[in-house]
Amino acid sequence: MSSQASPAQTPPPTTTVRIKEHHAYFSEDEVSKLAEKTRGNLSEARGERLRQQSCTFIDAVGVRSGLFHLFFPIKDFDFFDVTMACLYVSTKLHDTLKKPRDILMAAYYIRLPELAAKSKTGTDVDIDQAALEADRHRLISIERLILETICFNFRVRLPFSYVIKMCREFHASKDLAKLAWRLSIDSNRTLVPLQFPPHTIALGCIYLAALLMSADPNGPATSPTQDSRENSFRGDDPSMIVAKLAHPGEWETKFYSRVEQLEDIAHALLDLLLSNPSSTSLHANTSPTTPSSPSPSQQQSQSTPATSTVPANYSTAQLTRLKIQLREQEQQEQRDRRPVRSEFDQRWMPMRL
Repeated sequence: MSSQASPAQTPPPTTTVRIKEHHAYFSEDEVSKLAEKTRGNLSEARGERLRQQSCTFIDAVGVRSGLFHLFFPIKDFDFFDVTMACLYVSTKLHDTLKKPRDILMAAYYIRLPELAAKSKTGTDVDIDQAALEADRHRLISIERLILETICFNFRVRLPFSYVIKMCREFHASKDLAKLAWRLSIDSNRTLVPLQFPPHTIALGCIYLAALLMSADPNGPATSPTQDSRENSFRGDDPSMIVAKLAHPGEWETKFYSRVEQLEDIAHALLDLLLSNPSSTSLHANTSPTTPSSPSPSQQQSQSTPATSTVPANYSTAQLTRLKIQLREQEQQEQRDRRPVRSEFDQRWMPMRL
């Protein structure tokens, strides 16, 4: 009998398995540090203005003919060039192909209204062909950087489909669903997409939409009470949705989200509405009636980007009161979760000191 072990008895080679965990989203501190690094010498206010101008420009050019994914050093790129490249990548992501020339001509029409007024056709702007070719090459070069940034992932998930599905789950009204949809559009103007997954953003937009609709336009916003939370849930009543999402419950497990995340998203969107009320998408009708009809936004303004305002029923003071109400609610929840000292500990605490 051979002294050598048979192949079946040979022990398998040992290998070391290493597992790396990668977080898909950034914490608030990481976002602050990265934003400060990309701004360079620009102030925080200046960086915020550039971000809002970029988003407004994307919206306007998109209507005339979105996506800022992750970030680019603001100090190294002209935001007009980056916005055009983002639009070009977005058309590929959503199978709505546009040539770079088409996007650039739409951008010229908005950026150079004096040349647009002299246009004979009313569609194309008379621009120097050399300048057009230079801008086209610059757009394509930045497109490559954007593709590298998103790791060539052409399946970018957005919160819009989640808004519709969750509103159906809550039996929400069409008005609330429409408002939540507009808020999810405006979430791309903030840093929220870097911190939370799309389904959580959608739920936060529904929460804020319900808060806005349940608040009394003629008076201060009212917070949901414990009694209303114990009543039977009616999705067509926005206050019931607020009462459900404002407190921990089974919905956190069902939707893989937490109350604290919804509050952070609501605060970010309220800050946007308070600081840039004229650049948001709320109650802005940018959809044409038919595919061949022009967009209503083109009828409103030919030379300036299409803008809208905060909901007409809500003033800046009322939005501020709503933000204060949310802060007070958070502080109350923190006090409720704080462990209560026993009577014995409270009695003997001075002697320990």
